[in-house]
Amino acid sequence: MKAHKALLLLTMTLPATAFAQSESGAKAGPAEEADARARVIEARMTDEERTHLTHGIMALPLDGTNVPAGVPFGAGYIEGIERLNVPALTETDASLGVAYIGGLRRDGATALPSGLAMGATWSPELMHRGGAMIAGEAHAKGFNTLLAGGINLVRDPRNGRNFEYLGEDPLHSGLLGGAAIAGVQSRNVISTIKHFAINATETGRHFSDSQISDAALRMSDLLAFPIAIEQGKPGAVMCAYNKVNGTQACGSDYLLNRVLKQDWKYPGFVMSDWGAVHDLDFALKGLDQQSGEQLDPKIFFGDRLLAAAKGNGNYRARLSDMNRRILRSMFAVGVDTNPPKVTPIDFAANAKVAQEVAEKSIVLLRNKDDALPLAATARRIAVIGGYADSGVLSGGGSSQTQGEGGPAISLPLTAEGMFASLMAENYQRSSPLAAIRARAPQAEVIYRNGRYASEAALAAKNADVVIVFATQWTSEGFDQPDLSLPQGQDALIEAVTAANPNTIVVLESGSPVAMPWLDRTAAVIEAWYPGARGGEAIARVLFGDVNPSGRLPVTFPTSVDQLPRPELPGAATVEPNFAGAGKPGQTLKVDYDIEGADVGYRWFARTKKIPLFPFGFGLSYTSFKRDGLKLTGGNAPVARFNITNTGKRAGADVGQLYLVATPNGATQRLAGFARVELQPGESKIAEVTIDPRVLAEWSGNGWHLVGGLYRFALGASATDLGNEVSVKLSERRWK
Repeated sequence: MKAHKALLLLTMTLPATAFAQSESGAKAGPAEEADARARVIEARMTDEERTHLTHGIMALPLDGTNVPAGVPFGAGYIEGIERLNVPALTETDASLGVAYIGGLRRDGATALPSGLAMGATWSPELMHRGGAMIAGEAHAKGFNTLLAGGINLVRDPRNGRNFEYLGEDPLHSGLLGGAAIAGVQSRNVISTIKHFAINATETGRHFSDSQISDAALRMSDLLAFPIAIEQGKPGAVMCAYNKVNGTQACGSDYLLNRVLKQDWKYPGFVMSDWGAVHDLDFALKGLDQQSGEQLDPKIFFGDRLLAAAKGNGNYRARLSDMNRRILRSMFAVGVDTNPPKVTPIDFAANAKVAQEVAEKSIVLLRNKDDALPLAATARRIAVIGGYADSGVLSGGGSSQTQGEGGPAISLPLTAEGMFASLMAENYQRSSPLAAIRARAPQAEVIYRNGRYASEAALAAKNADVVIVFATQWTSEGFDQPDLSLPQGQDALIEAVTAANPNTIVVLESGSPVAMPWLDRTAAVIEAWYPGARGGEAIARVLFGDVNPSGRLPVTFPTSVDQLPRPELPGAATVEPNFAGAGKPGQTLKVDYDIEGADVGYRWFARTKKIPLFPFGFGLSYTSFKRDGLKLTGGNAPVARFNITNTGKRAGADVGQLYLVATPNGATQRLAGFARVELQPGESKIAEVTIDPRVLAEWSGNGWHLVGGLYRFALGASATDLGNEVSVKLSERRWK
């Protein structure tokens, strides 16, 4: 096919002034109208009414909690003010779908693939569609607030909650997270952004103390938040369980007042995580709403807050501000004018969205001698392990989503505690085995569960091709001890590949895993937790109906020895449990200044370590050429480059632009990216606007861009870069 060129314009940043009020006398926009309405309504409140919006329950009938009639079971409920037509807030988890909460509502929802899977799409447009889909289902179930927007950076691949997040890079996570938030709020559902901040491990999460310098934090984890806030304008920020430099995140004047509300001028409200409020003075430190109050030692933001406000001018001013912020978000998102209404849901249409995300998230990691896509001539296919005959794995904890009828398989992990129902290894009702059989009706497809390696090896020996499904279940509340596959699956793969080298491994994991058997496989794909139609998506990639286009949003280390902290902090002293609670006075300091702002691929570049698979990596059934990189300077530099499909199949590539040097020396930072869909022979020009914060250093009181030459390279991953191009930029300082 003759190559042709099209122009693809991808604007990667919005102005930092997106929330600024108009001072020109022009007609007020939606933001200004929301501010004005909030001031008017707050002024009409009685003192007693001023506490209605500032605290609420976890809306589940657990431990004797009385959920008001008509309130759907979910994460939370904040009482409204009927006299003033202020609606209640009905809240549900989370970023991956309307949470199942152990089936207490006796309904189901459409599960998107995991956060890392969505991050692997590198597609803001797809993130927006996914967010809108989830919010539509939440709205149709009676919810107006979605506890979505998880963008904590993956600092440690053992973090049990990595599967909820988008990756290890602040620009990538900020842009994709912001797009998802915008999608949620397009359906008149408030979205949070969370967990603020540097909640990078789950071990002892209520008392772990994230130690990091201000500059390193501003240039890494904190950078993802303003980017996402500018893109998505979330109505709420959810603060984190952990401490930051000795202070609880939900009571941190530095995080909530100075950074969020003063430096970033965030106009919305801050809600606590469930069970993260320790004292009344958290209100003065910037917290606006106490969530899931029965999990805290006291209800601080009810009568106690009102009494403090009557006797203390600081608390009175703060209480007014808390209400204005909550009201402002309600009005800006439209939860008052477009209230949720229980209506039928088109699950078939929503499943198509989930399947598309899954198909575009699957990463082809290895493909020796073009073992994939599977040839139509295969007559005997052995499918082994991973409960592939029943479904695909989902992550544990509050974000777990299940479809109608509940999970295909549920394996309890604990029988104790009020959250036991959340601590189960659950599988979505989407069988890869059934999808493979439907796609290859001419073949004999046999299944072995993989419990016995010898039985699996015998089946593999007699097959033309073997597909091993390997799973790594992870959950909120605790971390993984290492990077191995649990329950002897590494040994299973070793035995199967020894019996038949034509073995494809399909990984369903919540985070990176080690692969001691990699060189003995024919192919490996990372399918993550692939959601409601994961089985169908996997089969379509295996047989070539879909060309894999996922790119890794995280670095895969060869072993824990390559990590900044090879020994997991707290592993020897903290009991793993969902609550993350410890003994009275127990502390756990986690030193993040070891890597500082150099998270993930930047750590590997700094230490010159070679990972198993680099950030941004992903193979395809076709080939691509990336060239023509050109840069223009200014306050918002712009990069343009070409991507051409040089192969014989249609496919998608992600052009990745990296900053590789500043006037201060060598570095590595993702500066922009563009996902492009290309027919064979087709070429497109991508244009990305570079956020100057990615190029600058935090000076202590603002950003500082040193004047001089900045070098960039276009690549296929963090370790596969092309020729470098330089641009001269002028010195600049800004807040």
